[in-house]
Amino acid sequence: MKKMRPLPTLIFASRWLQLPLYLGLILAQAVYVVHFWIELAHLVEAAMGSAAAVKEIAHSVNMVSPEGEGPTHLNETLIMLVVLGLIDVVMISNLLIMVIVGGYETFVSRMHLEEHPDQPEWLSHVNASVLKVKLATAIIGISSIHLLKTFINSAQYDAKTLIAQTGIHFVFLLSAIAIGLSERVSGGSHAPKHEATGDGKRHH
Repeated sequence: MKKMRPLPTLIFASRWLQLPLYLGLILAQAVYVVHFWIELAHLVEAAMGSAAAVKEIAHSVNMVSPEGEGPTHLNETLIMLVVLGLIDVVMISNLLIMVIVGGYETFVSRMHLEEHPDQPEWLSHVNASVLKVKLATAIIGISSIHLLKTFINSAQYDAKTLIAQTGIHFVFLLSAIAIGLSERVSGGSHAPKHEATGDGKRHH
């Protein structure tokens, strides 16, 4: 291995400054786990007849009117909103995993998981471009859940809020399509070079 000069060595080593950021995201993941179980516990308590749990859930999903009135018992709409909220937490958690694992593998250091039985399938070919597309897709999924929750509980929102959320989701969708197309075009320009090698290996 060719020995690097001091300045390039320092610049290259600066990638480890990202490590505290990924550790912070792991802590955020733990907070989401706690939040998930608190919401699930409220749902179970409400299903068992707890009026206090129903009131807590109604406040968390914004089903309480300005006058302070809300559901007094667990109904299908309330259950659906809580479950969508739990799914939202799971999807955000998945997004965090992609950022933590994929970002660390791409920008900091290899984790050498090739022989690990639990290696994520997408991690075997992850790079900055693939990570961008996957993150954009995940954000669209999260936005879809939020939009569905808003429409289910549309009586609590005004028309401007509904239109704004729909517009934002549409922008996310267009952005993901643009990212996917740009990555496909830039990746496709190298495809003939890869195929010409005939050995299945990528050459740069």
